[in-house]
Amino acid sequence: MHSIQSIALCALVLSIGLPPCAIAQSSPNDTVRMNQIQVIGTHNSYHAGIAPSETKLMQAQNPERYEALEYKHRPLDQQLSSGVRQIELDVYADSQGGRYAHPAGPKYVAAAGLPPDPEFDPQGLMNKPGFKVMHVQDWDYRSVCQPFTACLQIVRRWSLGHPGHLPVYILVETKQTDLPAQYHAVTTEKFSSATFDALDAEIRSVFRPKEMITPDDVRGEHATLEESVLNNGWPTLPEARGKVVFLMDQRPVGPVYLEGHPSLRGRVIFTNARPGEPDCAFIEENDGTPEVISALVQKGYLIRTRTDEETVEARTDQTGKRDAALASGAQILSTDYPASEPASWSGYSVSLPGGAIARCTPAIKSTFCNDAALAETNRRR
Repeated sequence: MHSIQSIALCALVLSIGLPPCAIAQSSPNDTVRMNQIQVIGTHNSYHAGIAPSETKLMQAQNPERYEALEYKHRPLDQQLSSGVRQIELDVYADSQGGRYAHPAGPKYVAAAGLPPDPEFDPQGLMNKPGFKVMHVQDWDYRSVCQPFTACLQIVRRWSLGHPGHLPVYILVETKQTDLPAQYHAVTTEKFSSATFDALDAEIRSVFRPKEMITPDDVRGEHATLEESVLNNGWPTLPEARGKVVFLMDQRPVGPVYLEGHPSLRGRVIFTNARPGEPDCAFIEENDGTPEVISALVQKGYLIRTRTDEETVEARTDQTGKRDAALASGAQILSTDYPASEPASWSGYSVSLPGGAIARCTPAIKSTFCNDAALAETNRRR
């Protein structure tokens, strides 16, 4: 579309007898928005696996549970370099520090007479206040990065080194479930509105405003966030390149995060909300049918779904759930097995056609969405 300013300038040029000027036009790629593309993400992206002696204990005591946890990921920057565009970080509040510094696992290893596993926190990071990243306190607590801010710093360094990248989604799951008494696990610190203030503050301590897409950015002049996304309010790809987007994994914590922040005003993270709610822009549909997901995508919502769970599909190369997720058009497809980390049992993995980093979501037909629009470069914005 011609801008009013460009037209006026060229009219002035002609009026004073200078050669005609070409009227600047927006690139067709500008009409492709970030919710019109599909990318691959990793589930529990921080997961470093369970140490050898603790593995033996878990296999003996609860083999089915161990099988569900038998996966691990490479460092975050390596995942991003391989084409992953969504990562997931599970966070535990630890406002005083030290709550999770002494997990139960090593004690049971010693009691069983098994060789001690490698030290999981040689730098004493778990003793310091701040959010920690792990799957299950005391039993599945090893992470490829620690603490939360260090994980974010890895992502930011990678992002600054790849300024033309498509938006990277950072899914945040807040963990506050206590384990049954027989596990002798530490009690978790519960999340309040003040806890979420601290979480936002940690994110802002790493990423500058211009490096993120926040609910305020998407809402714009609309009354609510949902009103904006239902009216094509997501940023264009040129606007979104080189930026990160934070998404909330668990829906029950949404009301607490919203306290004092109607429609997520002033917040950093997009909640996992329901259609019809003022803050609804992002929705998890991990078990939704392709038809349900496609309909939500077409309305303008950003959807995340899973292609596999608890190693079930990966053990026997079951591809039905994966293929349905791909066809649904969900913009974010989360897996334990991206193409760079196939399952050892069967070779199962998840990728887009041709190994692309992104493709136009099949749920939305767009004249302008094509390979050229999705190409990543390392040029500065």
